Amino acid sequence: VQLQASGGGLVQAGGSLRLACAASGRTFSSYAMGWFRQAPGKEREFVAAISWSGRRTHYADSVKGRFTISRDNAKNTVYLQMNSLKPEDTAVYYCAARDFGRLDFVAATKAEYNYWGQGTQVTVSS
Repeated sequence: VQLQASGGGLVQAGGSLRLACAASGRTFSSYAMGWFRQAPGKEREFVAAISWSGRRTHYADSVKGRFTISRDNAKNTVYLQMNSLKPEDTAVYYCAARDFGRLDFVAATKAEYNYWGQGTQVTVSS
C-alpha cells in the first residue's frame, strides 16, 4: 500500500488542523493505521492509532483529548483532527499502515508498521 499524507501547515497556538492520509490499494480497509510525528533532533514518536474497523483507537498521552483519529474506508483515507494545538506539536507528521489480517488491533510502536507515508509539516506558532 502507498500512503500520501496532506493537510499540514502553519497555525497559531490554540488553532486546529486536520491531516489526511490517502492510501492506494484495494485492501485499505484491512489495515490498522497510525500517525507518528518527528520534531527536529528528536525520535519519531507515536501520536494515534486506529484499527481497521475504526472501533479501536489509541492515543499518546500528550495528545489525548485534543487529537482525534478517524477513518473512511470507502475513501481509503485516515484523518487526524488536531485541536488546541501547542508549539510543542510542531513536527513532521507521518501516517503508517499495518495489516493484522482483519484482527481488530491497534499498533502503537514504529516497529509494528510496514508502510509509511512521506510526511507533512505541522508548525504551531506561539
